[in-house]
Amino acid sequence: MQNKVKIAIDAMGGENSPKKIIDGIRISLKKNKNNFFYLYGNKNILVKEINNDKSLIPYCEIIDTKDVILDDESPLVAAKKSKDTSMWKAIESLKYKKADISLSAGNTGALLVISRLLLNTIEGISKPALAALWPNKKNMNVVLDLGANIECNEKNLLDFVSMGSSLFISLFNNEQPKVALLNVGLEENKGSEVLKKTFSILKKAKLKNFDFSGYIEGNHIMDGDIDVIVTDGFTGNVALKTAEGTANFIVKNLKQSLNKLSVLFSFLSLKRFKEKLDPRKYNGAIFIGLQSPVVKSHGSTDAIGFANSIETCHKIVKADLVKKIKSNLIVVDA
Repeated sequence: MQNKVKIAIDAMGGENSPKKIIDGIRISLKKNKNNFFYLYGNKNILVKEINNDKSLIPYCEIIDTKDVILDDESPLVAAKKSKDTSMWKAIESLKYKKADISLSAGNTGALLVISRLLLNTIEGISKPALAALWPNKKNMNVVLDLGANIECNEKNLLDFVSMGSSLFISLFNNEQPKVALLNVGLEENKGSEVLKKTFSILKKAKLKNFDFSGYIEGNHIMDGDIDVIVTDGFTGNVALKTAEGTANFIVKNLKQSLNKLSVLFSFLSLKRFKEKLDPRKYNGAIFIGLQSPVVKSHGSTDAIGFANSIETCHKIVKADLVKKIKSNLIVVDA
């Protein structure tokens, strides 16, 4: 396993698991054989899935777990029973340095609670946030929080600004990314009290590691003029799922609206358009702010989407992203 990225997977989390997990591993191995997978879950079920394709056996180790956290369980209920679950054991492997990174398509709230119980946060950071890359007209945005923290105060949002800009610098070697707060308008007096307080602090801070650009509205997220977009987990998750639903609607209905001749002539353009909008391509968000990397895959994604989250894990480890984020981090005081 030398030089391979060791990925601990909660093999029972998310819809249609563990089948989509195993199928996702199969797809990912066709592109990249430099990963090794620790699969935490029901051993009897996992052995049957892997035995359907013996080529997977050299790349996987199954660790039997007694229980699973359900998607509809509250984080509190999940935490109480979590020590024998596939999710707990997968994250715990990071604590004991068995794996390099952990991946789950399971319950987001439970994943955050367990990660915080088992793993330390980066010094100066109050809460981890779920951060992901979001395609725009020019390149990519970093958007956070996408669902980890439903309610946030100004300290949390300031931490998200610090972590998001650090992540963008680490990924794109941009010395001063443009940062904006997602809001219902551009005027300083619009939005919640938390947003207005955060705006005021950032306006006065004038730190060198990012350029605060004020507010951004939802209809301008994909313009590409802002590099890091910060919001609370409730708003971020709604925005993400709205964008994904819209993308799927456009792709499905565009093809149906064209006649066969139009589709034939515009096949390559349509294919590129579909690939750019396909949410599965961008599957895999990192819980930024933890000392060890934990990645969340969409629970409803398919095997292709899960394979892309595996590739995200590989890139995070190979780029030593957590170390880079910590080195680029400048915390803004509330």
